Amino acid sequence: MKNIGIIKESRRDEKRVPLIPSQVKNLINKYSDLKITVQPSSHRCFIDKEYEKMGAIIDNNLDKCDLILGVKEIEPSLLIPSKTYIFFSHTSKIKSDYSAAAQGTPGMDKKELLKEILQKNITLIDYENIRDNQSNRYLGFGRFAGIVGCYNSLNLYLERIGESAMPRAYIEDSFKKIKDNISKKNFDNAKILVTGDGRVAKGVLEFLSFANIDAVEPGEFNSYNKSKSVYCNLPTSLYVKSKNNREFNLQNFIQYPDMYASSLEDYLPYATLLISAHYWDPKSPVLFNKKNVQNYKNLIAIGDITCDINGSIPTTLRSSTIEKPYFYIDRDSLEEVKNDKNSLAIMAVDNLPSELPKNSSEEFGGGMVSEVIPFIIEKDDGRIMNATICSNGKFCRSYEYLNDYINN
Repeated sequence: MKNIGIIKESRRDEKRVPLIPSQVKNLINKYSDLKITVQPSSHRCFIDKEYEKMGAIIDNNLDKCDLILGVKEIEPSLLIPSKTYIFFSHTSKIKSDYSAAAQGTPGMDKKELLKEILQKNITLIDYENIRDNQSNRYLGFGRFAGIVGCYNSLNLYLERIGESAMPRAYIEDSFKKIKDNISKKNFDNAKILVTGDGRVAKGVLEFLSFANIDAVEPGEFNSYNKSKSVYCNLPTSLYVKSKNNREFNLQNFIQYPDMYASSLEDYLPYATLLISAHYWDPKSPVLFNKKNVQNYKNLIAIGDITCDINGSIPTTLRSSTIEKPYFYIDRDSLEEVKNDKNSLAIMAVDNLPSELPKNSSEEFGGGMVSEVIPFIIEKDDGRIMNATICSNGKFCRSYEYLNDYINN
């Protein structure tokens, strides 16, 4: 492995990068025969000259690169035959019912993407699947998805209660600034539920610690009636329960998610804002029946950071964008409507970390430098092999189920 390329992202609203300029320099210094080529781009969070100053080659032509890095899915027509690519393909969660096929970039046909990859004899490695023996991911943008998703959700809540909103995160372009913004706001007796216990949920909880909002235990949440804004975190063990009334076991849930039902509806009637920050498998239970939305009289907004279309949060009819992050649904028809005081407001941006691209890219790239690139250039301990979806024109064993998807 002597040449690494970094693509120009296809999406105009995608400003993140897999490696920041200083990390490019670190890799070049560590591996003396390594060359890194960066395709020129006008919408990256770092300009071309910053990469060039750190030793990168600026060139549109990536034909000489052995490994090509991106962030989001790559347009099939731009894929170069017989190369190795790493990006978030949003394909490995697609199961037999194709319930996760809508994840990722809106309008991107996953079936055509996978077919093109196989036809071009491309090796595809997915960041999401680079994990340790306990299935923990080595890297991700989850923390900043949680941070920005929480900020956007609270901004939406302010809008719904008639208060002035904070400046948008992508305009502030600074984690410090949005922390300062949230510390100055009052959220008018909000009762907030946060689902999850992974990177995304931890990002949400980290950010809430800077707000004028107190944490309460799940046992206190439903009956809490003091004049103070509060939030409650429901880890996996509390937002789902065994259908057989057995004690919750995380590994059992991961292996048999269809044997569990949601517990969230025990809490939703008392919440004013739901922030969904959990990981969802298509076989896992939907967290509430959308026909029950009209019963959640207090709930005025949902911040769906998971953003699984028609997934665990059934009111997420579509993803929204950084420029237009919110949409509204009628509680009776469950169809999208214009904003009015009786509608339910939804935040479902699918690339939240791109609102703070420099902060999130630096953290992600740090994981690339320490936990990914060395195991490609040097010796793989299995993490890269296990994350490889296809190679030599066919799906690897763990991903052979995708044959049914592309051939249907």
